[in-house]
Amino acid sequence: MNRKHLLALGSALFVAFAGNAVAAGGHDHGHRHDAPAAKLQLNAGKKWETDAPLRQAMGNIRQAMAGALHDIHENKLPKPGYAALAQKVEDEVGQMVANCKLDAAADAQLHLVIEDLLAGAERMAGKVKSAKRRDGAVRVIGALDKYAAHFDDPGFKPIEH
Repeated sequence: MNRKHLLALGSALFVAFAGNAVAAGGHDHGHRHDAPAAKLQLNAGKKWETDAPLRQAMGNIRQAMAGALHDIHENKLPKPGYAALAQKVEDEVGQMVANCKLDAAADAQLHLVIEDLLAGAERMAGKVKSAKRRDGAVRVIGALDKYAAHFDDPGFKPIEH
């Protein structure tokens, strides 16, 4: 599945689940252009539940990023290294989307993390000409930090950086 398909699928799922969450809440605030963007938050003070496919994919992304961290910090990771990391992130996000069975509210929160993962991958792949590939890696690592802070994955440790 290519990047455009992943973004389209992710966006469609997010919109569908966000719409269902609003409908389930019984109130619609209407369409407002000044409405704040969705914000990552805990589930009534607790971390969101995860499932095995999500934990596996996030662990694989973490492992790949941690393995390249020294070269990223030292500005020594070459373009092909960033491209390989970008592909790994996209592949793992594809696995998450295809296999994850979270409830609608947890899934909507996960899509906020996925948004950052894919935006970071896009930068690492060199698809955003105005951005440095290194900035993409920073964004992916930030998404991993957000995942660790908001999702219940006991085996997942944020990357120390």
